[in-house]
Formats: sequence, structure tokens, C-alpha cells
Amino acid sequence: MSRRKPLVIVTRKLPDIVETRMRELFDARLNETDEPFSRERLAEAMAEADVLVPTVTDTIDADLLAGAGERLKLIANYGTGVDNIDVAAAVKRGITVTNTPGVLTEDTADMTMALILAVSRRLIEGVEVLKRENETWPGWSPTWMLGHRIWGKRLGIVGMGRIGQAVARRARAFGMQVHYHNRNRLHPDIEDELEATWWESLDQMLARMDVISVNCPHTPATYHLLSARRLKLLQPHAIIVNTARGEIIDEDAMVKMLLAGEIGGVGLDVFEHEPAVNPKLLECPNAVLLPHMGSATIEGRIEMGEKVIINIRTFIDGHNPPDRVLPDML
Repeated sequence: MSRRKPLVIVTRKLPDIVETRMRELFDARLNETDEPFSRERLAEAMAEADVLVPTVTDTIDADLLAGAGERLKLIANYGTGVDNIDVAAAVKRGITVTNTPGVLTEDTADMTMALILAVSRRLIEGVEVLKRENETWPGWSPTWMLGHRIWGKRLGIVGMGRIGQAVARRARAFGMQVHYHNRNRLHPDIEDELEATWWESLDQMLARMDVISVNCPHTPATYHLLSARRLKLLQPHAIIVNTARGEIIDEDAMVKMLLAGEIGGVGLDVFEHEPAVNPKLLECPNAVLLPHMGSATIEGRIEMGEKVIINIRTFIDGHNPPDRVLPDML
């Protein structure tokens, strides 16, 4: 790149400490208002930037990449998932793509466990009761607001990567039995450490679990992985928790089953048509819904920014960035 300081365009507002460092190191054009980029604004940014720093809210497809300027050589995604970027089209255009893996593992696993507890023990319903009936709530009753214990329950983890394994460690501490389905079986030492049972057949695992945790990435192969057919395999008391991507579950089918009492409950941090939320989900008392908060910790967001900066600096110094994403990795 010819610039001493490359033009780095950031599409969303980042933590102040990250933006300050970007200003010091780069010719950084920041988004002070945090208003999401329109497609037109994104195209303009890609036409003039040396480096683009998008987030999950920016869809960068082949058409946008075709109009990218000659200077755009790096897309340093602020996030772990890159399903918002056509990585193959970017590489074909000679544009490197990076992400921020690893830094959100523990935060997302914490949120997964929180949702398992919230749905099983009806925590949100309890909060709402006190808000509505603070002056009329009659007090404790032996048969009122009964949920389910999670001790001894069978947890089926769909996707046993970093986050799935972190969920497994937490679940074992709560006395849950850990099961998992993954494209590749874990090393026996890791299975022994997690006391985890591998299921080659996702269908067979789903039919036998009390709790399903979705922790796999969204790729063409995992779109509607939990299809209407597979959801029908679940036991009526089973709950589903999703902190990965909404597109992995057939949301319409899931909602119909919830309303029909064919699923015990759901805990969702992501939605298929995000940011839109199916209004019928909002009507389900056994649905705990969060606005994509799984990675929302101060520490995690700062570490994401630090990874973005390292990837940019490594790239402009002429080296392969440590978090480069290639099509065959997806």
C-alpha cells in the first residue's frame, strides 16, 4: 500500500480505547453515530478504503465486492463469524479477510448457560410476575412457578468447537450429562476431560436430549440444520438454546411447535431474520429472548478490537495476518 497510514473505514462505533488506538496507528474514519451503513454507504467505503472493518450487520456480497476499489486489500471483520462476507468472492478479488476468533468464547458460553437456567427455572416469568403483581402477589406456594432442575439432565451440544467445549465445562459443573454432535469427533483426551459422549447421528442425539445448545457456525451446510423434521424429533419437554446464528434453526417451525406445546421452551440470543423478531415468539411465555448479547462484555469487545488492529498491522507490514479466513475453512 502506498499510504504511510492506510485509510481504515470502520462501519460501527467501537469501544473508545479501540478507536483511540486506531486513530494513532491509521488514517481511521470512524462511525461516531453508530448508525448502520446502508448498502450505498458500504459501497462508497469499499470504493475508497485500503482496509474495511465491518461487523455482522454489514452484508458484503459478491456484487459489492465487484465494485470495490483497487486499494481495498483487507476486510478485517470485527467479529468471529464471517457469514456476512462472501469470503470466496473476496479472495478471488485479491482481498484478504480476517476475523476475531477466540476472544468471545467464555462470554458466549456464559450467556448460553444463563439461558439454559433462565428457561429451565422460568426466571424471566418470575421477574414479570413481581413487576405486574408487586402489591398483590400472595407469596410462596408449593406448586406455583415450578420449573425443572438442570442437575442430571442430558445436554446435547450442536457444534463442539471452542464455544461448545466451554459450554460443556460449565454444564459439567452444574451436574449435566454432556453429549455432542460435531462434524469431526474430538480427541479422546478432550472427550475424557469434558466427560462428553459423541453422537455421529444428529437425529439420534436430538431425540434423547433434555436440552439442546446450538453452538456451530452458520454456513451453507448448517442453514436450517435444525429443520422442521429434526425439531419434531425432540421430546416435548426439551428446550433449545441458541447463541450462534438464527439461521441454523427453522424458526417458523420452532415457533409453531412452541405454540402447540411440542417443545418445552427456548432461549434465543439470535434470530433468523435479525434484527426482526417473529412477533409470535414474543407471545410465548416459555421463550426467553435476548437482543444478541452473547458477546456483549466490555472485555470481549475491547479484545475484538485489539485483534482487528493486530490483523491490520500485520497485513500492512507485508505478512499474513494471524486470523486470516480462507474459503476452505468455512
